[in-house]
Amino acid sequence: MYASKFRNVDLPAYDRVRLDTEDGDFLDLDFSRVGSRRVVLLLHGLEGNSGRPYIRGMAHAMNAAGWDVAALNFRSCSGVPNRKVYAYHSGATEDLEPVLKTLLAHYDSISAIGFSLGGNLLLKYLGERRSHTPIQSAIAVSVPCDLKGSSERLSAFANGMYMRRFLHSLRKKVEIKAQLFPGEIDISDYDSIKTFQQFDDRFTAPLHGFRDAEDYWAQCSCLSFLPAITTPTLVLNALDDPFLSESCYPFREAKAHSSLLLNTPKYGGHVGFVQQGLYWSEHMATHFIQTNA
Repeated sequence: MYASKFRNVDLPAYDRVRLDTEDGDFLDLDFSRVGSRRVVLLLHGLEGNSGRPYIRGMAHAMNAAGWDVAALNFRSCSGVPNRKVYAYHSGATEDLEPVLKTLLAHYDSISAIGFSLGGNLLLKYLGERRSHTPIQSAIAVSVPCDLKGSSERLSAFANGMYMRRFLHSLRKKVEIKAQLFPGEIDISDYDSIKTFQQFDDRFTAPLHGFRDAEDYWAQCSCLSFLPAITTPTLVLNALDDPFLSESCYPFREAKAHSSLLLNTPKYGGHVGFVQQGLYWSEHMATHFIQTNA
């Protein structure tokens, strides 16, 4: 978690563009431009945004390599509540459509990099669309490929600090939603929620059309979508990532795949991969995209 808490990276000179969605909501897309006809779309993790250090670092790395950057803020993550009672989740691939449509109007080449939740969403999207996507190369970093396994891993006592941090951040948002949509969200006894299963059962699943947490995880985990990916794709999952269960490392799927590469370094943590200067993940990303886009 070092990269998300302590890394000091200058905020890119973002230019924000607000995109309307078909359901009457909006998405905020932050551009860091160097005058290129090629762009990399960055997708943040749970409760992240375009200002997180791991997004900033990758934006600077891709700008230095000659690519424009478009950093997407998922619904409710840009500092402004979205208009709907629902927000974002790990499988909301429909939100990539207006983003990619906008990028296609201005760029000749599109690549994408997703982190954690954003990585799961990206891989699910690529599997859903198969060859029908404008994304020419993709990288997914620290991906909870099996949402159930990752949720159970985060519920372990050793990860209590991370769980409390996420639930505290999510609480602020559901409290705002409860004020904006009285009668539609019940936040009474929120303190009884201690795990992602409890949170997803109570909020994520019903607000987004899933039966319960198990149904949400089953439908939105990218693991089952990996075999259908045709876009050159690199997955970077460190073996010491505290968020990932064994089922989050798709060794079998990658071994039988011509377009999917899996790199599992011994160290790296969750969206970490710390080293002096550009982080290891940033070196890997720029090289992979330059080679495959």
